[in-house]
Amino acid sequence: MKQSEKLKKTVVIALLCAMAYISMFAFHFKVMFLTFDPKDAIIALASFLYGPLTGVVSALAVAFMEFITVSDTGIYGLVMNFCSSAAFAGVAGLVYKYRRTLSGAVMGLIGGVVSMTAVMMVLNLLITPLYLHTTVGEVAALIPTLLLPFNLVKSLLNASLAYLLYRPLRSALRASGFVPKGEGKPSVSRGASVIGLVVAFALAVACVLIYLFVLNGSFAFFEA
Repeated sequence: MKQSEKLKKTVVIALLCAMAYISMFAFHFKVMFLTFDPKDAIIALASFLYGPLTGVVSALAVAFMEFITVSDTGIYGLVMNFCSSAAFAGVAGLVYKYRRTLSGAVMGLIGGVVSMTAVMMVLNLLITPLYLHTTVGEVAALIPTLLLPFNLVKSLLNASLAYLLYRPLRSALRASGFVPKGEGKPSVSRGASVIGLVVAFALAVACVLIYLFVLNGSFAFFEA
């Protein structure tokens, strides 16, 4: 890779990591002791653009920035934040790397939803009892009523946002010369693209409504 291309890639990745970090304050839902923010969707964009390893490294960078600045969950939060973001963005980017089509993007995001939800169920059983000073049994009792629905909706909303944001971001980067023309562009018909955007938007709205009215969550905008 030429030096200028490496520099452009570094700038884009740094920008996406900064956006992911800022998004934690700009937009989030709170459901009991659980919080959703859109950082995983933004990290997934880095994974789509530059591959799954970039997504995993970006997940670590953002989780570490949160850990040293605003986190009140210590090492527990660092581990869970990193694993959650890495599972989602890494799997999504891995599938898309070998199938750069609309169906590949959708399959990758579905894989990210499944892997992120599964990883968080395991980590909740292993780490949440330590963080909340409770028993594994008490945490397990929360899985069907809180932990599973929250993390499933969280991953679905991240997938929807990543799908909605990827094309505009890619187009902007191509227009500014940060991404070569044709790079990162999935093979897709106009009709399929419109349908995909409508479905992703509808899913995002449904996830927001579930957070607010089913899980009784609260919404904050530009609030730490």
